[in-house]
Amino acid sequence: MSAGNDCRPQTLTKPALGEKEAAELVDRVFGLKVTWLRPLPSYDDQNFHVCVSANSGAAAGAQYVLKITNWEDSQEPELIQVQTQAMMFLGAEGFPSATPYLTKDGNIMSLESGGTGPENKKYVVRLLTYLPGIPVAKIATSAQLLFEVGKLAASLDKALAEKFHHPSVKSLHRGQFIWNLANVPLLDQYIYALGQNKYRAVVEQVIEQFKGQVIPKLSSFRACINHGDLNDHNILVDSSSDSLENPQYRVSGILDFSDMSYGYYVFEVAIAIMYMMIESPDPLGVGGHVLGGFESVVPLTAEERGALFLLVSGRFAQSLVIAAHTALLYPENKEYLMITAKTGWKHLVTMFEVGQDAVEKKWFETARTYSHHTPA
Repeated sequence: MSAGNDCRPQTLTKPALGEKEAAELVDRVFGLKVTWLRPLPSYDDQNFHVCVSANSGAAAGAQYVLKITNWEDSQEPELIQVQTQAMMFLGAEGFPSATPYLTKDGNIMSLESGGTGPENKKYVVRLLTYLPGIPVAKIATSAQLLFEVGKLAASLDKALAEKFHHPSVKSLHRGQFIWNLANVPLLDQYIYALGQNKYRAVVEQVIEQFKGQVIPKLSSFRACINHGDLNDHNILVDSSSDSLENPQYRVSGILDFSDMSYGYYVFEVAIAIMYMMIESPDPLGVGGHVLGGFESVVPLTAEERGALFLLVSGRFAQSLVIAAHTALLYPENKEYLMITAKTGWKHLVTMFEVGQDAVEKKWFETARTYSHHTPA
């Protein structure tokens, strides 16, 4: 859920193209004739699910996602290019990530005017392969799938850290990027959006503990490149069994690399744990399975494990505060923006009521069961 390149969670920069404009854009920039298209939900970009005709240089009925990046992020095309190249690299490494359809000029993206406003703003436009599958948010997750999500998170970061090279990779050092977990203290500027919400005190507690207990330890964490948003809507799955009663899911797609930035391995597992908790009937039980999968690839150090509770709490705080702030700017998109808030507040409060020691004990004991075998 990207939210701009600097410390502002979001300004009024979301594209607003009509369906006819979007279809004309696909034809003009990519040389493809649109058979049909429909809008897809998005946090601050504009996305369309597109199907093209057979006589347009693509396979009959080929499907894509037209991604029109928000105006603010479009000011940094170098960053978007690196993120897109990372997607292509991961695809070549066997990860189920989308790849771009090239423009008529042979480029992976194009800067285009869009919308009807007087500013004539320009937006980065890409056409990405459409990945079929069901978002994790729509299914009942099993221990096996949670383990696989953790394993995926670690494998993805490890591949990027060890093998991904690009001349502009330094652009992923996004110092004030609000969604980077290191920047939880920046939430102080936006907490007003909660009003006098009864949960506000919990968020303030998270921020203060984060400043005192996590920030001083960052230098001891192992650095890497984070996907940064492995949430339950950005991971797609399909069923590898014919049983309707007992479907066996496997990951079939990884979406939305717009929050990629330099961070730490422990950030990725904390983000995955937090988002896998959202729809779970046993939210406090989730962390151990995700951690078990992650540590089957990248075992955490004692310092990293010691920060995990506050990192998960910090991601809850980021999601809840930024969503509240953004909903004030875009009330028409409030339902999508507040998806996490439906259960997120409850889960965050429960974590603090149960307490760090008890939650960590549950996570670490579950993760330990995977150290000798993989889940059944």
